[in-house]
Amino acid sequence: MESDATYWADVALLDWQVALGADEAIGDVPVDRYALDPVPPKVAAPVVTAVPDAGQRRPPPPIPAAADFDAPALAAEAAAAAGDLAALRAAQEGFGLCTLKRGARSYVGAEGDSRARVMIVGDAPGRAEDQAGRPFVGPHGVLLDRMLAAIGLDRTAADPARAVHVMHVLPWRTAAAGGAGAALPEPADLAMMTPFLLRHIALVQPDVVVCMGNAPCQALLGRSGVSRMRGQWDTVLGRPLLPMYPPQMLLGHPAAKRAAWTDLLALKARLR
Repeated sequence: MESDATYWADVALLDWQVALGADEAIGDVPVDRYALDPVPPKVAAPVVTAVPDAGQRRPPPPIPAAADFDAPALAAEAAAAAGDLAALRAAQEGFGLCTLKRGARSYVGAEGDSRARVMIVGDAPGRAEDQAGRPFVGPHGVLLDRMLAAIGLDRTAADPARAVHVMHVLPWRTAAAGGAGAALPEPADLAMMTPFLLRHIALVQPDVVVCMGNAPCQALLGRSGVSRMRGQWDTVLGRPLLPMYPPQMLLGHPAAKRAAWTDLLALKARLR
C-alpha cells in the first residue's frame, strides 16, 4: 500500500496518541539489560531497492487549514444532531474549530433547572467564571442573584416556576474578557458558537429569554447596543426575548440600576 493512502489514518492516530498524553515510546515491561547477551547479534545487510524519481512519487495531500472549513455550518450540523443537553455539551466541547478553549482553563456550561421558565444568556465568561467553571460568579453573580430574588426568581430553585436557567453566549473565556463581557467576542467565534446557543434554547424551551449584554444580543438578534435595545421586547425562535443591562455593567454604572429595575418588573409582568 502506498504511503499517501494511509496518510490521514496516520495523522489521526498520532493526534489520538497526543490527546492521550503520549510523549515518548517505551516498552510494556522493563528490560534487564545486564541479562542481555553481551555479543550483539549479527544484522543482515539491508536490501537496497531502487528509489523512484521525485517526479514519480505523489506527495501526501495537504492538511486543510481551519479557514478552509465552513465552521458555522459544521457547528450547526453538530448542534442539530444533539438530542439532549448532555449531548449538546459534548458536541460543543468537542468542536475542534473554535480555538478559544486553547486559552481557557474551564468550559463554562449552563446552570439551573432545564425546565425553568426563564433563560438568561450573558456575555462571554470572564476570569472568575473561567476559574470556577460556572456561569455568573463573583460580585456580578451576587448582584444577578439579588436582582432575580427581587422578582421571586432563583437559579438554584427546584420549582420550574421560580427557577432560572443561566449561561453565557460562549462557553470559554475570550482573550479580551478580563471581567465577563469586557468586549464583544470575535465575529468568527460568535458565529461558530451561535448554533449551539440556538439549539440550547430549542431544547430548554423557556417561556422568556433574557439577553444580558451586547454579545448575546448580537448572537440572537444580529445587532448589539444594549443601551438602546434594553427594555424592548423581541423574539428568538418564536419566544419572547428581553435585552437587559448585564450585572457587571450595573456595578460600574449604578445609575443604570433604575432602568434595570424597570426591566425586571417587565419580566415579572410577562411571566404572569
